[in-house]
Amino acid sequence: MPISMSSASLPVFQTMLGNLSHMLDKAQAFVDAKGCDPVALTQYRLAPDMLPFTRQVLIACDAAKNGVARLSGVEAPKFADDEQTLAELKARIAKTLAYLATVPAQTLDGTEAKDITFPVGKDSVRTMQGEAYLKQWVLPNMFFHIVTAYNILRHNGVDLGKKDYLLGAAA
Repeated sequence: MPISMSSASLPVFQTMLGNLSHMLDKAQAFVDAKGCDPVALTQYRLAPDMLPFTRQVLIACDAAKNGVARLSGVEAPKFADDEQTLAELKARIAKTLAYLATVPAQTLDGTEAKDITFPVGKDSVRTMQGEAYLKQWVLPNMFFHIVTAYNILRHNGVDLGKKDYLLGAAA
């Protein structure tokens, strides 16, 4: 029996964004314990041409909320993208999770063949069928930005391990 679009999306987004929030808790504990400037983390990037930590968190949230919105037809909230602190980033994750909790599963189920047109970069769009869009674009995009955020924190000394990435606060 095939899995549903709702079960392949909502619980995955909720779990991974919850794990990201847990990582931010550990980042705040690190900042508090070391007495370092949190901007050193929030603006850090792994390479000069990569986006900083803050953008990694925002994009992970946007991947989940916009992906669900495009598939379900339930309008996504618009956020200002002005978060600067670890607390503000945690609030952004919480707002995204709150939105995801409002999306009825039945609006996602049956969207496997629905054409989804979405922006790719600044000047182009792409169209994919719903199942491919979820599995080959939205989920990998969210995972990429969460693991990049993880790597930035880990690189800077935050005590994170694989359990934090996969299990979050449940570890």
